[in-house]
Amino acid sequence: MPNAPIIHLEQIQKSYFMGKQALPVLKGVSLEILKNEYVALMGPSGSGKSTLMNILGCLDTPTAGKYVLNGQDVSKMPDDDLADVRNIEIGFVFQQFNLLPRLTAVENVALPLVYAGVPARQRIERAMAVLEKVNLSDRGHHKPNELSGGQSQRVAIARALINNPSLILADEPTGNLDSKTSMEIMEIFGAIQAGGNTVVLVTHEEDIANYAHRIVRLRDGVIESDRRRAPETLAT
Repeated sequence: MPNAPIIHLEQIQKSYFMGKQALPVLKGVSLEILKNEYVALMGPSGSGKSTLMNILGCLDTPTAGKYVLNGQDVSKMPDDDLADVRNIEIGFVFQQFNLLPRLTAVENVALPLVYAGVPARQRIERAMAVLEKVNLSDRGHHKPNELSGGQSQRVAIARALINNPSLILADEPTGNLDSKTSMEIMEIFGAIQAGGNTVVLVTHEEDIANYAHRIVRLRDGVIESDRRRAPETLAT
C-alpha cells in the first residue's frame, strides 16, 4: 500500500533531566509520514528537530507518546530490539559522513552486511552494485582520504541503502559541502525517493528543504507548520 503511513507519531514528548528538574524538548508532536514521501524537517536551533530525528531513527525513545514505525510500536522497545529495528528498517546519512578511514569505499558500504552475517563475496558484490547507483563504482577501492567531500557523502548514502531499508534519515547531509556538490547530493536523494524509498531529512537551509515534497517546521518543541508543496515549486 503506497499510501500507508511508515511513520505514525502520537503526542510524542521528550524531556531530559538535570537532577529532578525536567527540561522538555518535544512537547506533544503528532505526525504521519506516508511510504515514499520526501519530507524536510526544519526549525531554529533548540526547536527539537534533532531530538525528533533521534526518535524517528530509534536512537532515542520518547518520554511519553506513541511511535509506530512501519507497523511496529517502537515507543517502549528495549535497546536490543531497537538496534534490530535500526539495522533492518533505517538507513542513516550524517553531515560528517562517519566513514572508517582504514576501509575502502566498498568496504565502508558493505559494513552493515558484516553485522548481518552476509558472506564476504556477496557483501562486496552488493556494495559495488549500490555504489553504481550513486555513480561511484569507479572509486570503490579508494579510501576516504582519497575522496572529495561529495564522493564521501555518496559513499555514506550507498551504505545507508545497502540493507534496502524502509526509511532513509539524513541529518544535515549537505552541511559540509559546497553549493554545486550539495545540488548533486540532493539529486541523488530525489532519485532514491523516486525509486520507492521514504526520505526524511533535517536541514536548516531553505534551498535544500525545497527539494523535499513536504516541509515540517518545528518551533519550541511543537510543529509550527506542515506544508505539502506543489510539484511546480520543487527544486530541480
